[in-house]
Formats: sequence, structure tokens, C-alpha cells
Amino acid sequence: MIQKPKGTFDILPEEIPYWQFIEQKARKVSRRFGFREIRTPVFEATELFQRGVGNTTDVVQKEMYTFEDRDGRSLTLRPEGTAGIARAIIENGKCGDAMPLKLFYFINCFRYEKPQAGRSREFWQFGTEMYGAETPEADAEVISLAHSLLKEIGLTEITLHINSIGCPNCRPTYRAALKSYFEANKEPLCDTCKGRLETNPMRILDCKSPICKEIAKNAPKTFEHLCADCSAHMDALCANLNALNIPYEIDPNIVRGLDYYTRTVFEFITPVIGAQSTVCGGGRYDGLVKEIGGPNLSGIGFAMGITRLILALEATGKLPATDYETDLYIASMGKDAAKAALTIAGAVRDADLRCESDLVSRSLKAQMKYADKKGARFTLILGDNELLSGKANLKNMKTSEQTEVDIRNIPALLSLIR
Repeated sequence: MIQKPKGTFDILPEEIPYWQFIEQKARKVSRRFGFREIRTPVFEATELFQRGVGNTTDVVQKEMYTFEDRDGRSLTLRPEGTAGIARAIIENGKCGDAMPLKLFYFINCFRYEKPQAGRSREFWQFGTEMYGAETPEADAEVISLAHSLLKEIGLTEITLHINSIGCPNCRPTYRAALKSYFEANKEPLCDTCKGRLETNPMRILDCKSPICKEIAKNAPKTFEHLCADCSAHMDALCANLNALNIPYEIDPNIVRGLDYYTRTVFEFITPVIGAQSTVCGGGRYDGLVKEIGGPNLSGIGFAMGITRLILALEATGKLPATDYETDLYIASMGKDAAKAALTIAGAVRDADLRCESDLVSRSLKAQMKYADKKGARFTLILGDNELLSGKANLKNMKTSEQTEVDIRNIPALLSLIR
């Protein structure tokens, strides 16, 4: 038997309403804030992620699905959304649009990681991107959008954690302090982190090794090395969040795992889904567009893991009620009745109602069992007598009440079903 690849999963029809619920809420909230949807390719030139995400990150070094096409070009299944969106706005001339440019997206991403609850090799995200706004007010608005969506879908047990990781002006000082600290604690570090000491010591803070995590707890903090501008930006963001009544915690351990982040970084965390407790992560990436060949255009955004949102809703008993009902099931006996059932079903569907009829020549008893499993609200039985008289009984499956209807008078039938 051929099975799905490790780290992937099927989303079955009975689960789809949960996904649609989140997608509908995300679109509604995004539009309130003036964001518009964008869609980009599932694979990109490998260089985009090497330059945008960063060659020293775990994503690029260990987790990307990279392959050569038939012309020998190196392509990569997208491991995240932001680099592809930035490439799209450059290539399509959107950097010249009225700013800020506000975008949202739904994508599937691919990373070669150890599968566990809330973490898979193919995963789905809802995300937002805002370009051309450098102010802390822009940061606050993006965070406010995320906060509004989490409330809208019913997640209340969430905490906002924020931090600043500085900018190119103050990052060298912080980098030097980190390198000095980790040099003094070099021996227990994993081999990967020993290599990072020379290339990018900040990546050690993001290592998943328990030993490296323990050493990193006492490492210098980013906010201890911020320049005056970054400190002022962080203070203003906090003031804006206070004005919006969005509670937050300053968390010096948030550094994000991708190189393009600058200044503001943030996460929304919930305790209800165990180890993978982050349901939303984001921050500012003011140098990304320029790094991949565009103008010097600031950016900020976030991504939410849809699977984790569903896990959190399930853990708190707030999954939306699913609706699998069929409005009308038409049971038929004989070929002529089956043909008539198809005609009536077509008219009912044209009225935007859900209707099914027998397609596999079941017995009447089997058809009624099927109608019950499908949650049909009404059933209509057609046979030779009904075709001759033009009359049939419409049965309400919840009350068992039956009403005689003229099967040639579709408007009258529809009025009873609605």
C-alpha cells in the first residue's frame, strides 16, 4: 500500500469546516484592516531563500526541500511565506504602489523537521505583510490584527510576547557580546552551534538542543544593547499596545529563526497545546526587500499555523459546530423515477440548496439509511405512482411530519424546504 510521506497528513472532509472557519475569519478581519490577498508559487529559486532567509539558519542549512529541474536550475519548495511575497512585490512593480502596501495570504510550506504534535513537514499558514511603514504604529496595527483574529476565532487563553532584536547599527555590538559569552561556554555546545560562533552567534539562541538552550538562558539580552533609535521604537510600540488595550510581556528570549528580522519580534503563545505553544510569530524585516534586489523598503508581518490554531480550539472546546446536512434527499424506485429525481435535484441545487438523489440503485430501505447518515432535513420518495399522479410526500426527518407536494411545482417545493 502506498502511504503519504512522513510528516504530512490528509485533511478529511469532516475536518474541512474547521479550516474554512479559520480562513473565513482571517479574510474578514484582514479586510477590516485594509489588507488584500496575494498568492505566490509553491516553489521559488533556491537563491531567494539563501539570500532572504539566511544561509546560516537551520531552515536553509537543514530543512529545505531543494531540487534541480530538468534544465538544471535549483528550486526549493517554500519553507516560509515572507521571502516569496517580497520577491513578488519587486517583480510585479508593487514597490511603486501607494504605501503602506498591505497583503495577506494562505499557503502551504515545507520543512524537513522531526514530525510531532503541531509540527509537520508540510504545514499551512495564514500570514500578513505590510510594506512601506517604518513606524511603531505600523507594528502595533499588525499585532492588533493578529490579536483581533485570535479573539474572533475564540482563542482567549493567549499571551503576547514581544522583544526587540535591534538593527544593523546596534547588532554588531550585541553580536560581539554574544560571541564573547558563547566562546567562554563553547565546549558543551553542539557541533552546529560551534560553527555558528564564527558565522552568526545569534543563531545559537534559536538552537533546539537542550544543552544549547540551557547555556543560552544566561546569554546577553538584545535589549541591553539597543541603540537609541531602537529603544525609542520599542518604547513607542509598548505605548501603542497600551493604548489598544492589548496586554503583553517583554520576552528577551524571542529572537526568531530567520535572518531577515530586525527590531520588533513577537509571538502569541497559548499553554493549551503543549510544547508547540506558539500559534503566531512575526516581526519587522526592514532590510529584506533590499537584500533580494529591491528598493530599501521596510516590512512587518506575521504567520499563524492553521493546524496549531485548530489544536488550540479543540483543546479549549471551541471548535465550531460542523454542518454536513443535506437539505433534500430524493429516494427513487425504478429508472423513470431516478431520471425524474435528477431533474428535480438540479432545480433544487439551482436554488442554492443542497440536494442528493440515488446514484447506485440502492433499495428504498438503504436509500433512507443513507439519507439519515447524510443528515438530510427532508426526504422525497418517487416511484411509478408519484410520477403518474405528480404528487409525492415530503417528509421532515426531524419531526416525521409529511406534506403532500406537487413535484411539478418546484417553487412550492422550495418554499417548504427553505
